[in-house]
Parts: sequence; structure tokens; C-alpha cells
Amino acid sequence: MAKLDMNHNINRDQLVAGLTTPGSNSTSTINTPHSSSPFDDDGDEYDERQSRVPGWGGSSNWAALKRVVTIGSGACGSADKAAACRGDDDDERMSTWSGQPKVEGSSETVRMVLLTCVSIGITFTWGVEMTYCTPYLLSLGLSKGQTSLVWVAGPLSGLIVQPIIGVVADESTSKWGRRRPIIVIGSIIVALSLLTLGFTKEIVASFIGDKETARVLTIVLAVFSLYSVDFSINAVMSCARSLVVDTLPIQKQQLGAAWGSRMGSLGHIIGYAMGAVDLVQIFGPSLGDTQFKQLTIIAALGMLGTAGITCWAVTERVLVSVRHDPRRGQVNGLVSVVRKIWSTLHTLPPRIQGICNAVFWSWLGWFPFIVYSSTWVGETYFRYNVSVDAHDSNDALGDMGRIGSTALTVYSTVSFISAWILPALIQAPEDDSFTHRPPASIAPLIETFNKVKPDLLTAWVVGNVMFVCAMFLTPFATSFRFATAIVALCGIPWSVSGWAPTTFLGIEVNKLSSGTGNNNNNSHHLEMRDISGIERGLNKSKKADEESASTGELSGIYFGILNIYVTIPQFLSTLMSGLVFAILEPGKNPELASEEHPGKPADINGPNAIAVSMMIGSLGTLVAAYVAQKLRYIS
Repeated sequence: MAKLDMNHNINRDQLVAGLTTPGSNSTSTINTPHSSSPFDDDGDEYDERQSRVPGWGGSSNWAALKRVVTIGSGACGSADKAAACRGDDDDERMSTWSGQPKVEGSSETVRMVLLTCVSIGITFTWGVEMTYCTPYLLSLGLSKGQTSLVWVAGPLSGLIVQPIIGVVADESTSKWGRRRPIIVIGSIIVALSLLTLGFTKEIVASFIGDKETARVLTIVLAVFSLYSVDFSINAVMSCARSLVVDTLPIQKQQLGAAWGSRMGSLGHIIGYAMGAVDLVQIFGPSLGDTQFKQLTIIAALGMLGTAGITCWAVTERVLVSVRHDPRRGQVNGLVSVVRKIWSTLHTLPPRIQGICNAVFWSWLGWFPFIVYSSTWVGETYFRYNVSVDAHDSNDALGDMGRIGSTALTVYSTVSFISAWILPALIQAPEDDSFTHRPPASIAPLIETFNKVKPDLLTAWVVGNVMFVCAMFLTPFATSFRFATAIVALCGIPWSVSGWAPTTFLGIEVNKLSSGTGNNNNNSHHLEMRDISGIERGLNKSKKADEESASTGELSGIYFGILNIYVTIPQFLSTLMSGLVFAILEPGKNPELASEEHPGKPADINGPNAIAVSMMIGSLGTLVAAYVAQKLRYIS
């Protein structure tokens, strides 16, 4: 990062004097062009950073200041920087902002909870979808191969929505901020789509009388609603994740990502716990006459409530004008958005490229687990642990969903506990904050632990290997208790995978936005960061400035690109699963498609197709462990 060297032929007094119009007594307020964080090293809220410089004389002096900074730091080696030194189009090369980010709350813990509260609604909704939608589609008469094609909705929505929403949000000049308006609109669409998904049969029956036509239209409406949920919730996820990166400084990125993982695990626990109990018996038919209907209503209300809390608690900086990017052009339409995504995708800094590669391989294994694990536990129960009479249940979907939800409740509890414990046992990257001297009685123990304390990258690699080992046990599960134990074990690596890539990418994005990165492709951010470095240097040390500076200006597009690397393996995994299902279990599901298989027990002689799919997919996660390890050698 180019910095002002106070000993390099210039000092503060000379800087101010050199930029003061002779004989002028006027003053004007300069807002820092980067964001302060509502979290400092002590967890206290920063005051808004402004400085009044005597005789600040407008745009010419603003340009002169940037020229002094660039020249004083020796940063005029390239043509682009030389133009900055001359003051050419300086104002057009900078994004301008209004206000400071703020999160309500009296302590850091409260602010973190409010900042990441929307994660509860997101994961609650995902939990309901992942637990019940596969059995629900099977109960409508679809085969496993057909349901695997329906689940293309997830990766398709992630591939399309998150990158585009990321770019659009990055360039948004809404007075409400860049992320919150999309979170609100997306949450409303999610809620309406969930209600439609839960009551598809009733909605279709109110318009169509013919039984066969109604059955086909019910399937069509259910699939459409599922796609709508996936597309809209991906928009919410994209902006919720970027909101954390925008708000927190670099040294707080792991903490913010860990809190997001904690709140996400809490949402899973609540959702799966509700799915594990008989809600119809508890609430009666007032919220619907099936488990699935009641869960969709609760999920819709939860999505609206948690999104509302986060949007109320967080105040974003407002983007006033957008910096012109000569390499990628301005975002004036869908074509230019796609062009910008494509250009950025092909010019990723080395470390960001490495992070994305590791995520790509890991999701080849995680996707079949996330989509099918609860169904697998339910099928294992129906195959090995129930009597033949249980197959005649009037609510086989609810029975299988409750068994699967019980397993996922245990899994989410393990993940939740891991998200609280592991961050304390893992060395955070970029964490150079002061550590108080421990009491003399335990100092040797603390020193010994710190010597063997693993870093986050090591934890990520070990977590991937642990997940692979668990998946290789799935074909040998002959009881739902063993299957539940396997799923629960995966809560540990999932917790690490939930915050490790987000932490690493958040750090890299903030380095790029603040100009501390080493990538030449992002040199156009230097001028913006340099100015704020001078201003804050008047009040704080340069080290404190480095730690607290965080704009997250590019978080939307880079996290959108990360999601491309999440979604492409989901397509590949879906195709792989469909092929395995077609070979090992062709036809409709005997446990749920009761109309085609009345009273027929499941065939337990052949291998379970879902278990085989999860085991094959985990081979990709093994590659991810190797790719993640290589990040140590990428600077």
C-alpha cells in the first residue's frame, strides 16, 4: 500500500501549509473516503472521523493532496499512477461516500448478534427446504433422478443471482445503503414463495378440478416455488455476507465470519428441532394440516423477522458516486454487469484464485451431503429400523422428515458448539492485536498452547479430511443411529468450512479496497486509501489506521465470484448423483410414492444410492484439502 511517509521531505505542517490558499481563513470539512468500523480493538464504537483543515480550498487542493501522497510514497512508476500524480481525472477515479457504518448495541457481542441475525432466517429456510423438499417432491410422484434435476435450482440461482446482485449492490447509490434494500426485497419474495410451496395442492385445487391435471400443475407450481425461494434467498445471502465484510475491519473478519457461522448454526438447530417434533399435534391444524405446511409458515415469518432486525440495527455508509473503472467500464445495464464479472473472474489475484479453487473442490462433496443427508437418514430408518406396518403411515413424508430433522438437529448442535469453541483454539489470520500477559500461574500453559495453536488454514485442511473420512463410512450404515452419528460428525468440518473461506476472502477484499494488497490489477484503489491514510494519520498511528480501515468496496463482486466456484461443482454433483440414482435406484421412491408401491417395503439388499453419491462426491473434498494447503505458498 502506498503510504505517506512523514519523514520523506514532508510533514504535517508542510502538507497543510502547502495546500492552504495564501491569505485564506476558510475551513471546510473533509469526510474520510473509507469507512470506519463500528468495532475497534476494544470492541468500542468509533466516533465519526472528520478533520477540519484550515484553508482547504476545493477540488484543486484535493487533487494536489493526492499528488503529494503519491509522489511522496514513490508510487508514480506506472502510467496510471503517473496520471494520478499529475492530477488527471482524480475526482473521477475515486468513489465518494456519505456517513459512517454503525451497528446498534451496547457491546461487541450484541452488535455481532444484530449484524448477523439474518443468518438465522436464511439457514432456517435452507433447513426446511433441504429436509422436506426432497421427500415432498418424491411424495408428488417424482423419481430420485427427477428430483436431482429439480435441485439444479440451487446452483443455477447461485451462479446467476449472487454475482449479478453483488455487482449491482456494489454500485448502488440508494440512500438506504448498498445491501439492506436487497435484503428486504429478497426476504419478502422468499416468504411469499415459501407459503406457495407449502400450499401448492390447495392453491391448484382451488382453480383446477381435474385430478390428473391438478397433479401435474401441483408439481409445476412446487418446482417454480422452489426455484423462486432459491433465487431470492441467494440474493439475501449475497448481501448479508457482504454487509459483514463492509462493516468490519480486517482483524475482525474471522470474528464476523465465526459469528455468521454461529447464527447460521443456531438457525439450523431451531429449524431442525421444529422439524423433529410433531407440530400438527402441538399447534393443531390452524397453521396447516401437515408438518411441511406449518414449517413453511414459520420459516416465512422467521425470514422476515430476522432480516428486519439486521436491517434495523445496521446503518450503512451511502455510496454517493461510483469510481470509474477504466478496465471494466461503468455498470449501466445487464451486459456491462456480465462484462465486469467476466473481466474480474479472469483477473483474480493469486490468493483469491486459490481460495476459490479450494471452495470449488470442497463443494463437490458438500452439496450431495447438504441436499440428501436428511433423506438418507430417513431412508436408513425405513430400511433397517421400522416394521412393515410403518410403511402404511398416512404421513410417511412427515415421518421421514422428523427422523431426518432429528439427525440434522444433532449435526447443527455440533456445528454450533464448534463455531463457539474452535475460534478460540485457532489462530486468526492477520491478528496482530495486543494480548494481555496471562497470570503467572497459568502463563507456562498458555505459552505452550500458543506454540501448538493451529492456524485457520490448517483447521480448514483437517476439516476437509475429516469430512472425507465420514463420507466413506456412509455405505456401511445399517441403522439410523449410526447414520445420525456420521451426520453429526460432519458438523465440525462444516463449521470450519462455514467461516474459513469467508474469512480469507474478506481479508483479501479489504486489502484490495484499502490498497494494501499486492495485486497490480487493483492499483486504482491506492489513491482513495492514501487520502484516508493521511487524514487518520493526523489522529492515530499508521498501524491503527491499517487495522481499522475497511471499505469492502469490492465485496459484492468478489463474493459473487466465490459463489460461482460454489455453484459450478453443484451442477457437476447433481449430474453425478442423477447418474448414480439412475443406475442403483431407477424408478420412484418406494418409501414415499405410496400410490405406485402400496404397502411395499424398501429393498435393503442393494446399496443406498444416496450413500454412494455422498462417498463419490467426497473425493472432490479430498482434493480441496490439498489445494487449500497450497495457499501457504501463495502471496
